[in-house]
Amino acid sequence: MKILITGANGQLGNEMQVLAKENTQHEYIFTDVQELDICDEQAVLTFVKENGVEVIVNCAAYTAVDKAEDDEAFADKLNHLAPGYLATAAEEVGAALIQVSTDYVFDGTAHLPYTEEVTPCPNSAYGRTKLAGEEVVMQKCSRAMVIRTAWLYSIYGNNFVKTMIRLGKEREQLGVIFDQIGTPTYANDLARAIMAAINQGVVPGVYHYSNEGVCSWYDFTRAIHRLAGITTCHVAPLHTHEYPAKAPRPNYSVLDKTKIKKTFNIAIPHWEDSLQVCVNKLMEV
Repeated sequence: MKILITGANGQLGNEMQVLAKENTQHEYIFTDVQELDICDEQAVLTFVKENGVEVIVNCAAYTAVDKAEDDEAFADKLNHLAPGYLATAAEEVGAALIQVSTDYVFDGTAHLPYTEEVTPCPNSAYGRTKLAGEEVVMQKCSRAMVIRTAWLYSIYGNNFVKTMIRLGKEREQLGVIFDQIGTPTYANDLARAIMAAINQGVVPGVYHYSNEGVCSWYDFTRAIHRLAGITTCHVAPLHTHEYPAKAPRPNYSVLDKTKIKKTFNIAIPHWEDSLQVCVNKLMEV
């Protein structure tokens, strides 16, 4: 199959490039903004038609959560309008589309893991634009799959794991939020789930994917430092209100992964096992 992967330079895009080497039965086109501006409707349609694309995986997004509060129009362009253009193009050529979304479509006031049936209720500009992107994709493409994920990290790009390792080495003390609960997601695991869906055949609908288990950002940081062998930094728990941010964060964003596990018969690793894999790779670099 011919697969177009947008946002190829990001965390997930890079992991998709790694998996492409393991799944040589497909042909891949990796693009970032230099090769294809997904905010250009005509360019998207032309590119998809001319390259005979059969599956699109959209890994491109505006992910600066706080910045989006002041720049919702640009965030909307990338997170909502662009996926709509990809969906329209996919529908025109009969291709499938996998749109990656976020736990931020929920406000985080629940206390049980979110299933796909729960009505979204974003309380940030980022969450609103990502939800609008989900809706337009499902509306315009009959073979669309939305995968919501959370707390994404990887050996690529900038992310929480890399930042905490750096700060852990630089500082003797660090305050990290303990009253936001969720699940980290190793981007390589998410890429494997996406590849499983492609290989087995895309089943349209909304899905949730993160690693298994639950933790706070504080617990996550402690695990990162332990696995990275950092012993010289004391990590203290902080309340959300002690760390002011422009955009509200969900206090609870644990996702229920039952649907994706059953549909594609996949096993999902526990967050700490995958973190160990990632930290080991970072230590090799």
